[in-house]
Amino acid sequence: MPGLLAPAGQGLYAVIGELVASGETQPVSFDLQDSDAPVLLHDYLTELLVLFECDRRMVGSVSVSTFTERRLTATAFISLVDRGRSVYHHEVKAITYHELGIRTIPGGYEATVIVDI
Repeated sequence: MPGLLAPAGQGLYAVIGELVASGETQPVSFDLQDSDAPVLLHDYLTELLVLFECDRRMVGSVSVSTFTERRLTATAFISLVDRGRSVYHHEVKAITYHELGIRTIPGGYEATVIVDI
């Protein structure tokens, strides 16, 4: 499941637009707990959306320490979004719970996440 975080974040940013990072990266730690892994993924993506909406920051890379059914701990490396060079497609209002899920597939996991635009 740790391998889901980077592509899920990239998918969120792809919906928002063609975002270009600028400046130095800064580490941000996440320590999320719940009783359901899909909800942890939802909460992580919600944190990314808040970072983007409030501070115009985006994650460039993420190092996952733990991602189990009950806990997600990770360090993400964030940087500012270059507003002048980025192209915006959609405003993402929220990460939804609709059809939210994580499934085991051959060789790993697959996640379904729907965003409200």
